[in-house]
Amino acid sequence: MAKAKTRKPRRPSRAQAEEAVRTLLLWAGEDTRREGLLDTPKRVASAYEDWFSGYKDDPVDFLKRTFEEVEGYDEMIVLRDIEFESHCEHHMAPIIGKAHVGYLPENKVVGISKLARVVEAFARRFQVQEKMTAQIANCINDVLVPRGVAVVVEASHQCMTTRGIHKTSVSMVTSQMLGAFRNSAKTRAEFLRMIDNGR
Repeated sequence: MAKAKTRKPRRPSRAQAEEAVRTLLLWAGEDTRREGLLDTPKRVASAYEDWFSGYKDDPVDFLKRTFEEVEGYDEMIVLRDIEFESHCEHHMAPIIGKAHVGYLPENKVVGISKLARVVEAFARRFQVQEKMTAQIANCINDVLVPRGVAVVVEASHQCMTTRGIHKTSVSMVTSQMLGAFRNSAKTRAEFLRMIDNGR
């Protein structure tokens, strides 16, 4: 039997969002009537609009405009150290890190800022790092159809550094290799060497 599609919940109003912030402040033990907290619900709602603006973006759109006049260039293209801020979907705590993206073009290339925009669009959502790494790689692979895509993400997770086990010097590294980067150890090693050279 076919599974029934679940409807996406209706988006609350701005007023409801602000009221939810007041509720959390009260639950934490605060007095929401004191001067320093009067505008906090509005500020938090505005911050959320910024932090989670990725839900309004379709990363595919950033990759649609490509360039074919590249004199037959078909070697590796790497954009290193793309800084991002995201939020853990389990604790709503910040994830701060950088992504390295590489691909082997097949007759067309994309503007390098567009690769950074793809990272940004996926980062500005509630995330787990593993999923975000795969999303970035799969999006580039599906739209550009290159000979291969490589993505490495390194990040510090505040859900681990500021709560729970409190390990402040830990960073997490994830990678997704597609096409030539998965199939060829030499190609993969060249990419890893390129992203490591800047250190």
